[in-house]
Amino acid sequence: MESPRESSQMGSSCLVLSLTQPVTPDLLVSPSSQDGDLGSECPEDRGNWTGRLDFLLSCIGYCVGLGNVWRFPYRAYTNGGGAFLVPYFIMLAICGIPIFFMELSLGQFSSLGPLAVWKISPLFKGVGMGTILIVSLVAIYYNMIIAYVLFYLFASLTSDLPWQHCGNWWNTELCLDHHVIKAGNNSLPVNISNTVSPSEEYWSRYVLHIQGSSGIGDPGRIRWNLCLCLLLSWTIVYLCILKGVKSSGKVVYFTATFPYLILVMLLIRGVTLEGAWKGIQFYLTPQFDHLLSSKVWIEAALQIFYSLGVGFGGLLTFASYNTFHQNIYRDTFIVTLGNAITSILAGFAIFSVLGYMSQELGVPVNQVAKAGPGLAFVVYPQAMTMLPLSPFWSFLFFFMLLTLGLDSQFAFMETIVTAVTDEFPYYLRPKKASFSAVICIALFLMGLILTTEGGMYWLVLLDDYSAGFGLMVVVITTCLVVTRVYGMKRFCRDIHMMLGFKPGPYFRACWMVLSPATMMALLVYNIVKYQPSEYGNYRFPTWAEVLGILMGVLSCLMIPMGMVVAVLQEEGTLWERVQQASRPAMDWGPSLEENRTGMYVASLAGSQSPKPLMVHMRKYGGITSYENTAIQVDREMEEEDEEESMI
Repeated sequence: MESPRESSQMGSSCLVLSLTQPVTPDLLVSPSSQDGDLGSECPEDRGNWTGRLDFLLSCIGYCVGLGNVWRFPYRAYTNGGGAFLVPYFIMLAICGIPIFFMELSLGQFSSLGPLAVWKISPLFKGVGMGTILIVSLVAIYYNMIIAYVLFYLFASLTSDLPWQHCGNWWNTELCLDHHVIKAGNNSLPVNISNTVSPSEEYWSRYVLHIQGSSGIGDPGRIRWNLCLCLLLSWTIVYLCILKGVKSSGKVVYFTATFPYLILVMLLIRGVTLEGAWKGIQFYLTPQFDHLLSSKVWIEAALQIFYSLGVGFGGLLTFASYNTFHQNIYRDTFIVTLGNAITSILAGFAIFSVLGYMSQELGVPVNQVAKAGPGLAFVVYPQAMTMLPLSPFWSFLFFFMLLTLGLDSQFAFMETIVTAVTDEFPYYLRPKKASFSAVICIALFLMGLILTTEGGMYWLVLLDDYSAGFGLMVVVITTCLVVTRVYGMKRFCRDIHMMLGFKPGPYFRACWMVLSPATMMALLVYNIVKYQPSEYGNYRFPTWAEVLGILMGVLSCLMIPMGMVVAVLQEEGTLWERVQQASRPAMDWGPSLEENRTGMYVASLAGSQSPKPLMVHMRKYGGITSYENTAIQVDREMEEEDEEESMI
């Protein structure tokens, strides 16, 4: 039986075979490359993005998601309004941009997914396993949210929105129609605290039919209309990722750009409504005294953390399909700053309509402002019924949510599929379409419980725990392994080889100290301020809380489990095994031979020359600007080796 290291060397030999070989001296040709029969055993080509903007638009679509619309505006107004932008952009600079760039660099340098990338330090491969577990859980419930959006999208295809009036079979005596309020005496304040809007009852009693469940332990019957919507959403996702990034990279040209058109339309319509200024004022009025509260800074960091999607493996996966010298430094700033600006614009679009809605109802803005599903499926649909051509605006809003959600779901699925196929390239890469179908079907079946009458309770549990403290542990560990185990100097050299320049002091300071310290503060805050899950007035039972905590703990336990496996595969004493497992694998480095300059040429099969860089230049003809960089890197390494030997 061959060892993992021997298997990885065989993979490198196959990369040599996949390239067009020029005529070279026998010394420079590996024995494996002379054997023509081995060509059939090489894994199928991984593929790359087919267009110049595929990667950039995919990252924008992945980062700009539902959270920009239904979480950021609410977080902003509850944490100081316009003053919230101060900690938001500081946390973006300290935590968001550096970790974003680190993930892109790891993926592009290695051309590997979230599991195989841990050739950088096999001892910590459990981090990749934890990432895949987290992404799988998130993909299950995230597609259920897309199913809800599809349900409302189809319901908007009518002349009279079904949540516009009371009097339907699902309504109760507490239902209060806003049209009745408007027809009455507007000079008198209206107490809506003991009433329920038609849109809220439509959501809870018709869409969810939550009255058929007594709690999370009593899921009730499957809602077949929701089940069909979930099946449709998984079908759409599968068809878009059928050919990997070659198909999803084209779909994002529409799904990543069209939401901006709708957002601008909603923004223009919103700011022209009567009372819109009340909502915008409520959204942006700065309350600088909030900046003295640690909670505001934590909330800003959390918004950055989840909005950019760091730690989920999507960024690393997308970058792994780039060409080796793609300018991800530029792309990092385009995506992160674009994501922040989109969140701010979405706040204007949302709160301008909420201001109009509060004026129509004669109540303060804070009584109608909500976050999460409450905003998307209750408050905003109710606001749509107050506008002329309400079905048109409702359709646009939910179509925007659909495109925002699909982009993120593409990334989740591509992350899972790429991670596993990179681990078994010989068997799964040629059957990637079939394997993707198996994954989609499996996650659809696991998500069926979310289509039941009590499915919302399960969705809340997954939302609260699947990507909570476990995700933070994954990001912290990644940051520490890259900077301290692999080494900051070596990581900067890799980026230098790839981009032609080294990261500056800003990135190095954030990677070494500021980013992991901020993540640790978030982790401690989440643990200290832990609150049991709830949905409305329903409190989850103890067993459900324990189940949720186990979901988060299991992703963390993957790290020590991976360590045990890695240590057992090595030889020697325990400490020697740990040291060997923590070093990069023999075939760690750029995936294509022409990109393996400097120190990485020596790890290729058949590199018998003591001057691997010179061999590389003779083999590929001449010196490019990037090979000049490699020469400089080699000289720096020689100088450091001499200094160490003198010491």
